[in-house]
Amino acid sequence: MTGPLVPFREIVLKVHSRCDLACDHCYVYEAGDQTWREQPRAVSDHVIAHTARRLAEHAEKHRLPSVSVILHGGEPLLAGPARLRRVCEELTAAVTPVTALDLRIHTNGVLLGPPYLDLFEEFGVQVGISLDGDRAANDRHRRFADGRSSHPQVLAAVELLQQPRYRPLFLGLLCTVDLANDPVAVHDALVELDPPRIDYLLPHATWAAPPARPGDAPAPYADWLLAAFDRWDERGRTVPVRLFDSVLSTLHGGPSLTESLGLAPADIVVVETDGSLEQVDSLKTAYEGAAATGFSVFRDDFDAVAAHPGVRARQRGLAGVGEQCRRCPVVRSCGGGHYTHRYSAEGGFDNPSVYCPDLMALVHGIEARTPAPELPDAEQLAASALELNRLLLARLHGVLDGRGGPAWARIWELTTSLDGPGLDAALATPYTRGWLLDALAALDQGRPDAGATARRLAAYTVAAAVRDGAPLTLPVPWSDGRLHLPTLGELRLAGPGTAGTAEVSVRSHGFSVRNAHAEHRVPRPDRPTPDWRPLTRVDGLVVDDLDPYRDCFGTPLPPRLDPREAQEWGRRVARARARLAGAVPPWPPPGPLTTLTPLAGGTAPVVGRHGFGALGLPLGLTDRALDAALLRGGRAATLRALLDVADPYDMDGAWRHPSPWGPLPVSRLLAATYEGVAVAAHEGDAGTLAELGPALDSLERAAELTVTGRRLVQTLRQEWEEASRAREHR
Repeated sequence: MTGPLVPFREIVLKVHSRCDLACDHCYVYEAGDQTWREQPRAVSDHVIAHTARRLAEHAEKHRLPSVSVILHGGEPLLAGPARLRRVCEELTAAVTPVTALDLRIHTNGVLLGPPYLDLFEEFGVQVGISLDGDRAANDRHRRFADGRSSHPQVLAAVELLQQPRYRPLFLGLLCTVDLANDPVAVHDALVELDPPRIDYLLPHATWAAPPARPGDAPAPYADWLLAAFDRWDERGRTVPVRLFDSVLSTLHGGPSLTESLGLAPADIVVVETDGSLEQVDSLKTAYEGAAATGFSVFRDDFDAVAAHPGVRARQRGLAGVGEQCRRCPVVRSCGGGHYTHRYSAEGGFDNPSVYCPDLMALVHGIEARTPAPELPDAEQLAASALELNRLLLARLHGVLDGRGGPAWARIWELTTSLDGPGLDAALATPYTRGWLLDALAALDQGRPDAGATARRLAAYTVAAAVRDGAPLTLPVPWSDGRLHLPTLGELRLAGPGTAGTAEVSVRSHGFSVRNAHAEHRVPRPDRPTPDWRPLTRVDGLVVDDLDPYRDCFGTPLPPRLDPREAQEWGRRVARARARLAGAVPPWPPPGPLTTLTPLAGGTAPVVGRHGFGALGLPLGLTDRALDAALLRGGRAATLRALLDVADPYDMDGAWRHPSPWGPLPVSRLLAATYEGVAVAAHEGDAGTLAELGPALDSLERAAELTVTGRRLVQTLRQEWEEASRAREHR
């Protein structure tokens, strides 16, 4: 495998190799790999010291912001408080000067008492406890070698962790699923203990040693987990459940939250008690030596393990799963399942999970139980776009505060004093986004221009004051002979290429501008004067050929239009909107389209790098071309606005899907289909409607789609079906 190494962010340190329980489902002692017999019982001082040094070197080399170390076994508490103190001291001393250290321990809880908890409190060691439910469920597997129950001791350990002093140490409960146990009873017993988190774990199994599947149910583990999910949901999801939260996260476009699901690269290395470095130790379920790498903390650094073929095979994302999994619509959520569970004697790990039917049923079951979110309407998209602009402006101020000089501080003070509807209207203009992003990029690249940033903010502040009728006097710089006020228009002060500063005074809803040469009065900003040109507004749309930041479409802009030309062009667009609204079925451009900027050439609409609602439209289009451009552009503007606030898909570019336009990544396929359905419906084009059917089929099978994306595709399917029926009745 090529590509950079994925550094390890999680280290499992085996501090003891034996256990005080005899759990018959344990992958360490009951599976095919019996190499534990060759390990020293407890980790030595030399292994501890070398592990701490290797981890510090690894974190420093890769500039890791934090690393986790999980103290494990066997049963780690068998190492005793003194040995565990040595582990904590060595790791803390070596690692904390380099990066943040997150210490954890996974234990069966039998030996947990105040001496251990006082030590863990001192070093911030969080405690995860294995517990399979109520006493009947836990006793099915988690017993002492003589058959005694471990349940009372585990409950006593949990009770200690519930004390206010120790509660911050409580990491959660780990429960291995057993079909013989009642899922609702198990879930209720775990929730009753008020853990910070519950982890449901499928028992480790492979195709060579498959899991028990009693009865005829095709996916009994999914049935068990979905029964627990329903109980969790019914009780208000009061305790996080990592498996369920992970599926919900990936369904909404987020990351996987567990190693056993999802396509995130593996970043765990195991240090055995003798210092040998191994892959994740659940691989011991597969065969003897499956986890071995041949490396040791005494000879090798962690990068050597990261380069091991077995480790790299688990870092390939989609390419690391088999062909069957790559074609599966739930692979983004299940990730092909736990790597160990794919093993077979014939195919190695190049198989679907032995739990494949269960994982598919689980993901589909949770998706079916998760109400698809309503797609945001135009008002919600506008509110989200404004909020994003406000956040960007706040970030800009956070960077400039104290560095922008008195000009920025004064203008910022005035801006915040005017916070209200007028400022909202000014900041909501589509080209605000480009200004803010450019200013932040300049700051990030070490080339800040606080003066230019302050000039632009001053223009917004004046525009807000004019809109609110708030008295204000402010010096505002101007350039290229013009003073531009966002949402209002521009004032010609001198010839092209000239620049300066003018004093702007706002009174009621008018304003005056005084510079070195003259004073200009604009009593009504919506009406022109010899020097003042307001923005052109037609049929609820703004024709903006004035904003200095409108040059964001990647295509040439024409000179400013004559006001009469702008009005005529706006009227042509209004007539096109009326034609679209009068069509059967009606296909008006959706609400996000608010601002049109004329382009000098081309035939296609352009959605540029800007904010909510702006569209570049070529001048000189025929009526039919203008209709199609407005349809496509309106849809593109809608999709752009949706992408600002939601995640319709994940992992764009990783996969390509068949379509009428050739194999496409899901982003382009969705955009082309979203626009194509509207245009084909308006034009009644039977051929285009027919070819869009397979495109919708591809989208419905696309694993990258989140629940929001699937809702969008459902809406598209309904539109396509409506258009197809209308075409048949013509």
